[in-house]
Amino acid sequence: LTRLLVVDSYICIDSSGGFQVNPCMKARPRLDPFLLFVSAKETTSSSNNVPSSRPRAGFSHWLLDRLLESPLWQMVLVPQAKSVMTNTAEANGIPWRKAREWIEQAGRPWNDVLSSSSIAYPDYYLKPFHAYDLGNLCWEAAFEQEIASRAVGSRNYPQYKEKGEDAFRDAFDTALSSLGASVPSQGVIVDFGCGTGASTRRLASKWTDAKKIIGIDLSPYFVGVGRKLLELKPNSFLEGGSWVTTIYSDSRIDLQVGDIANNSQLPDEFADVINLQFVFHELPLSAMKAVVDEAYRMLKPGGQMWVCEMDFDSPAYAKQRDNALMFSLLRATEPYLDEYADGMVEIRQAIAQRFGIVKIKAATGRHYALVATKIGRKSDYPASEVILDDQRFRADGAYEFKDTHLQLWETTGNQGEILLKKRTIELAIKIVE
Repeated sequence: LTRLLVVDSYICIDSSGGFQVNPCMKARPRLDPFLLFVSAKETTSSSNNVPSSRPRAGFSHWLLDRLLESPLWQMVLVPQAKSVMTNTAEANGIPWRKAREWIEQAGRPWNDVLSSSSIAYPDYYLKPFHAYDLGNLCWEAAFEQEIASRAVGSRNYPQYKEKGEDAFRDAFDTALSSLGASVPSQGVIVDFGCGTGASTRRLASKWTDAKKIIGIDLSPYFVGVGRKLLELKPNSFLEGGSWVTTIYSDSRIDLQVGDIANNSQLPDEFADVINLQFVFHELPLSAMKAVVDEAYRMLKPGGQMWVCEMDFDSPAYAKQRDNALMFSLLRATEPYLDEYADGMVEIRQAIAQRFGIVKIKAATGRHYALVATKIGRKSDYPASEVILDDQRFRADGAYEFKDTHLQLWETTGNQGEILLKKRTIELAIKIVE
């Protein structure tokens, strides 16, 4: 491999809190004090026609890692990341604050469920996640998960505003269907990492002939809120209700607390489909592989594992990751994002060697869908026997879909409000001074 590092731009931050992105110049601008973030491009010559995520490297990313380790930096970035999501929701007509207040009041009392849990939580699960100091082990995170999901959808498809999540999930359904995803009549679906059950309920709605849809999550808080929502059956705010979606009761749905990377406590060859939506990127690589093994164990011969995830091989995420400053805003609340991005090829290979047949396709401009089929009872296929059908890139090398996602500083598709800039930059200047 021949590697060439090209420094093509930098971001200069001045003492007034302003910043600008400039192409490289021979002389540095006169800004005092200033902070320099380098945006670097690494070109790689290889015979592989499918692009792969490049590991972060260089001074700017070293600086990013050091800053993210700083409690002071976390005090600014994490609240601001949460602020972006909240403001995105409200700007697109999603009543984040009202829905949050409603679920907290409607479900009372919310008892301490952690003390009664018999699960030994792995160390990786005890880290802060998604702007919550206690990660997924708190009521606040559980109250806001589905609300945040609506905001994420509106960021991916801003033209649909408050219905962006519907378009977002439809895109994955379309991609999975094109890859041959199917559920037999009276089949069993298990939704790994189900959270409060939004993906589980969607599976139940789509696959009406399925006999059972089981959602498993490691957080008793998420499962508790999910069960309460099925009990309350709220209407969406679009239909005059108090919640962000309309929820119908379904006796086929069963939400359970369990560890999908260790022992889900469900029998061997129990399920026809294992579904994982946005689970891998929240795990270290060793846990991702353990989840794949557990899914394989539980699937019947001929069963399928479905994966919907972020794609750091896509130009959109690759560009964002190349920019240390922009990536810091995403990385601040996702402790394993680098490990996931760097391990994408390795986890795909692990899935292919375990299952034998894997198909992968772009679902949006920065996400993919994957279907792995369990062939008989054989596992650990040699590379010569593996079928890995990667359809994400066209023949000309372009990613299948154009990116429609908002930039990190935007809240709607109509304006570029820079919500993070001032306080983040002021802190960066203080660190430099």
